[in-house]
Amino acid sequence: MAPAAANYYSPSQHGAKQRGYRVCDQCGAVEQPTVSRFRLCGGCMTTQYCSQDCQKMHWASHKAICQHTSSAKQQVVGSGAVDEGLVKGLRKFTSAHATLLGWAGFQALQLKRLPANVRQNALLVELSYRPSASDPNRRFSVKGTHIVPRTYVTDNDPLVADDIRRREDRCRKSGGIGTAVILVQCGEISQVMPVEVDSPNRISWDSRDDWDDVLRHFVESGRTDFAPISTTARGIVYG
Repeated sequence: MAPAAANYYSPSQHGAKQRGYRVCDQCGAVEQPTVSRFRLCGGCMTTQYCSQDCQKMHWASHKAICQHTSSAKQQVVGSGAVDEGLVKGLRKFTSAHATLLGWAGFQALQLKRLPANVRQNALLVELSYRPSASDPNRRFSVKGTHIVPRTYVTDNDPLVADDIRRREDRCRKSGGIGTAVILVQCGEISQVMPVEVDSPNRISWDSRDDWDDVLRHFVESGRTDFAPISTTARGIVYG
């Protein structure tokens, strides 16, 4: 079986950090990394914007979920259950592996063959934390992966559920199938990663059953340059 990623066996030689395209949460613009980089909200570290103006315009609707996420981080740190490095590290891990996690969620939920799964299930990625690792990209390892009911996420946090529904409505209005939910968890700390998914006829990623092995391979290697393979009418496309 061919590898799932163009660079599965060897890291990219250009050395530049890769990440999936981001969508501005205010205007819906798609990031073009060669032109300009989008900015992350400094409070929740999950929502992105194409400009400071869009960030300011969106604040009124984003404020509740942003403050909810930030206060949750402070409460956990204050309880002594985990350290601040773990809290920040989990957010950075999710951002650095956004393309890999989104691809793994797409494959785990079998969205190319069963797009309705996007509304019923979610992917839970359990991590272990190794704070002593000298390489920051190797401080987390995959402890386990699980397909869980989407209500596992939405029923436990109404504000997060509302944010997912908002993204889902936007995705469907633009022709997509909805929002895939990936939950990244380490101990008592978790990070919800919603991924807006195109309609099946616009998705060219190859379907893979070895997604769990691929996820572990890149995470354990400390690599953030995952580039999935797509088979199209024009041939093989990487990324």
